[in-house]
Amino acid sequence: MTPEPKDPSTDVSHRGPSLLALAIVFTSLFVVSLVSSIAMAGGEHYPSPYLDAALSRVYFTEHANAVRLSSFLQFGAAVPLGIFTATAVSRLRFLGVKAAGVDIALFGGLAASFMAAVSALVMWSISWPEIAASPAAHALHVLSFAFGGPGHVVTLGLLVAGVSLAGGLARLLPSWLMWFGIVVAALAELSFFSLILYAGAFLLPAARVLGFAWMICVGVRLPKSQRGYRGESLRREQSSSPLPAHT
Repeated sequence: MTPEPKDPSTDVSHRGPSLLALAIVFTSLFVVSLVSSIAMAGGEHYPSPYLDAALSRVYFTEHANAVRLSSFLQFGAAVPLGIFTATAVSRLRFLGVKAAGVDIALFGGLAASFMAAVSALVMWSISWPEIAASPAAHALHVLSFAFGGPGHVVTLGLLVAGVSLAGGLARLLPSWLMWFGIVVAALAELSFFSLILYAGAFLLPAARVLGFAWMICVGVRLPKSQRGYRGESLRREQSSSPLPAHT
């Protein structure tokens, strides 16, 4: 449904933080959390929860500071994700979009932020030496993966799908971005198979990285006002219409 245009004389911009800035901060904090942990661990990668429990205990015991810094940054990344969700939903409603996709996006984005925060806090608890050396370390490791892996990515897919469909069908987002979001959302939803199939875990980083790119694109292309929406629509119509014949 295309939102109804407002009177240009009363047209105002949506008041809220920059979606682009929030997407960049979220992406940067998450990427830095991975790079810093690998650097502090001497190039050693984070252990997979599918591996032997003894390997997890060795890593968490020897690289407690790397785990603590990584969990600190990932907990911080959950905050701009939640704000991005609230701002995107608020902007769609401000622009007149009345569709279920807006509420689906709100649920998915806030759930993804919550999942990421819980995952980071659980991982932070493992950084304590007495916990890292205990048999409980592996159980907490698996729990952190469950929240930060499929739990976070699947719900993030709902945010991507909701905004893409609601914004795309209302012609607030270009069609290529809507379809890009649909592909990202599909990968994110399919990653829930990682709960029963080891091979499904490879969908998690793919959906996550593409989700970063999608968020940045939405931050650039989602208009802040009806005037911006009308201007973008006019440019698309002019670029797609044939040149007038000369008489």
